[in-house]
Amino acid sequence: MVLPGEPFPLGATWDGSRTNFSLFSEVATRVELCLFDAAGVETRIDLPDRTAFCWHGSVPGVRPGQRYGFRVHGPWAPNEGHRCNPSKLLMDPYAHAISGAIDWNATIFPYPLGGDDLVRDESDSGPHMPRSVVVDPAFDWDGDRRPGHGLQDTLIYEMHVKGFTMKHPDVPPELRGTYAGLAHPAAIAHLTALGVTAVELLPVHQFVHEKHLLDRGLRNYWGYHSYGYLAPHGEYSASGDGGQQVVEFKRMVKALHAAGLEVILDVVYNHTGEGNHLGPMLCFKGADNRAYYRVKDDEPRYYLDYTGTGNSLNMRHPHSLMLIMDSLRYWVREMHVDGFRFDLASTLARELYDVDRLSAFFDIIHQDPTLAGVKLIAEPWDLGDGGYQVGNFPVRWCEWNGKYRDSVRDFWRGGGAPLGEFARRFTGSADLYEDDGRRPYASVNFITAHDGFTLRDLVSYNDKHNEANGEGNADGESHNRSWNCGVEGETDDPDVIALRAQHQRNLLTTLLLSHGIPMLLSGDELGRTQRGNNNAYCQDNDISWIDWACTDAGLFAFCRRLITFRQRHPVFRRRRWLTDAEAGWFRPDGQPMQNGDWDDPGARALGVYLDGAALDEVDERGRHVRDGRFVLLFNAGAAPTTFVLPELLACDQWLVALDSTSVRPEGAGITAGEEVAVPPWGVLVLECG
Repeated sequence: MVLPGEPFPLGATWDGSRTNFSLFSEVATRVELCLFDAAGVETRIDLPDRTAFCWHGSVPGVRPGQRYGFRVHGPWAPNEGHRCNPSKLLMDPYAHAISGAIDWNATIFPYPLGGDDLVRDESDSGPHMPRSVVVDPAFDWDGDRRPGHGLQDTLIYEMHVKGFTMKHPDVPPELRGTYAGLAHPAAIAHLTALGVTAVELLPVHQFVHEKHLLDRGLRNYWGYHSYGYLAPHGEYSASGDGGQQVVEFKRMVKALHAAGLEVILDVVYNHTGEGNHLGPMLCFKGADNRAYYRVKDDEPRYYLDYTGTGNSLNMRHPHSLMLIMDSLRYWVREMHVDGFRFDLASTLARELYDVDRLSAFFDIIHQDPTLAGVKLIAEPWDLGDGGYQVGNFPVRWCEWNGKYRDSVRDFWRGGGAPLGEFARRFTGSADLYEDDGRRPYASVNFITAHDGFTLRDLVSYNDKHNEANGEGNADGESHNRSWNCGVEGETDDPDVIALRAQHQRNLLTTLLLSHGIPMLLSGDELGRTQRGNNNAYCQDNDISWIDWACTDAGLFAFCRRLITFRQRHPVFRRRRWLTDAEAGWFRPDGQPMQNGDWDDPGARALGVYLDGAALDEVDERGRHVRDGRFVLLFNAGAAPTTFVLPELLACDQWLVALDSTSVRPEGAGITAGEEVAVPPWGVLVLECG
C-alpha cells in the first residue's frame, strides 16, 4: 500500500523497509512515480499527496538499487513558460545516483525534433533515458578527519578525476579514470610528494554529453552541463553506477583526507544540461520550467542566458535556491567534501538583470551553519552585462583572480604590464580585496587553468590550435597572452627548449611565492601539453589526459622545491596585508621605486625586500610569526640586468634560495654590497644567511 509519506526531504529516502519519494512542482496537476525492474519494465504509481507543492508518497518494499523516475502532468503552454509533458520520463532533481547514459533519441525532446517547439510530442522517452537510483546512505566514516588547512596555507591542484589516472602506469587498468583510481596510493603519492594541500575536481555532478559532440565522435570531457546536483557522475565509478558510485566517491574522499588533502568540487549551479527552449527534457524543464529557469519576462517561451549554454537557473525562486543549498549541504554532510568552486558565480548573484553582491543566494550561504567551515571560491564572471566581478564578492569568499593571471602573463612575455600592476598582483591584490575586509588569501592566484593553455603550451604557442574540436578553430580564447619563445609548437632547437623551460620556472616561481592562494593546473608540474588546444572541453582522450610516460622530471623537482620553500616560510603565506615595515620595492640601481617608476613602459626589472622578522601576525595559538629576510629580483627583459642590493637591508651575506635561470646553485653566497647580475628572463630569490 502506498502511504502519503512526507514532503521533505525531497527525492528518494529509504528508511530500512520502504522508500519515501517527493518531487517539487508548483504547476503539476498529477505526478507519477515510475519504477523499473531489472528487465526495464516500468510500473507507474501516482504519488498520492501534495504538500507545499511537493508531490509525495511512501512505497513499501522499495530498496536501495531501485531504478526510478517521474512523469509530470500539467500545463503545456510554452508561450507562458510551461512545458509539462508526461510522455517524457524525468530524472529526480534530488537523485543521489543516476544509472545509465542519455540515448539521444528524438523522443527525449518534448516537441517533434526539427519541428515547432510549441507542439507537444507524445512519444515515450522512457526507453532512452537514464534512471534515478534509490541509495543507501550508510558508510563507515570512522577515522575520517577533515584536514582543515587554513586559507593562507592552502595550495590548490585543479584536476580532472578521469584525466589524472587514465594513463598512470602504477594505477591498475580497471581503476584508471575513476574515483577509485584517484584514491589509489600511486595517485595520492604524487600529490603528497608535490606538496599541494587540496584537489579541486572538475565537475563530478552527473552531467550530459551533448548530442552534437557525440555526433562528431567527441564527448563532454570537462563536465560543465550538470543535471544531477546530488549525484556523483556514474561514468567515473569503477564499481558500477547503481549506487556504487556514491560509496566509491566517499572512499576516495576518505583516502584523500587520510593523506592530508582537502577535496574541493567545481560546481555548476548557474545552468543545467537541458539547454535552451530547443533542448532535451531531462529533469527540471518538465517538472516546473518557470520555477527552475530564468525566462524572459516579455517572452517566457525563451530563456535568459548569462552562461552561453542556453539557460540560467532561476535564483529568484525559493525552490531553485533550496535545491542548490540542499546540494551543498549534502556534499558537505554526507560526502565530506571541504569546499566548492562556483562556476560562473556572477550568474548566481543575478536577482534581476544586474549582479547584486548582496543577493539572496549569498545571504543564505553565509547564515548556513553546515557551510560555515568550508572553502567558498567564486569564478567571478559570467557572459552577461556587468558580469565581470573580480574583487566584488562578499567576505568569506575567495575568487579566481583573472587580473592576476593576465598581469603575470603579460609581465613575463613582455606584453606591457606595468611594474605597478605586477607588484599589486604579487602582493595579494589589496586594491581588489582589502577595502571590503578580506585578506590576501581572498585571491586565488593562477596562471593556467583547465580553460586555456597548459603551462608548457603557454610558452610554446602564440596561437590556439583547436582543429580537433571540429569547430574550424573558431572556439577558444584568441588573446592568450602567450609567447612561443620564437617557434610555434614543438621544436628540436635546444636554445628554444631551454628558454621555454626557464619561462615555465619563472611563472611557477611567481605563482608560488605570491601572496594569496596559489592554484596549479594538473600536469603543469610535469610539462603536460595539449598540443596547442586551449579549449579541450570535448577532448576525452590523449589531448587532455596526463601522459605519465612523458614527464619533465626536472620541472617537477623545481616545482616541488618551490612548494616546500613556500610551506617553510610564512612570509609568502600571508594572513594580513603587507606593511611598509615588512616590505620595500626597489629599482635595479638599489634606489626605492618612485611614483613614475611604476608606470614606466620600458621598465622590465624590479626587486622586492620581504622582512619576515617584522611580520605583524600571530598563528592559531597566538604565537608571533617570525621568518627570515628575503630579496626577490625579477628581470623580465631580454638583456641581463645588474641589481644593487639596497644598503638598508643590513645583511652581510645573502644566500641563493632559488634561481629560475639555473645559473647560481642553491646556497651560493653573495656578499653585501656586491652587484648581482640576473640573466634575461629570470628571477632570483635570496635569503639573508
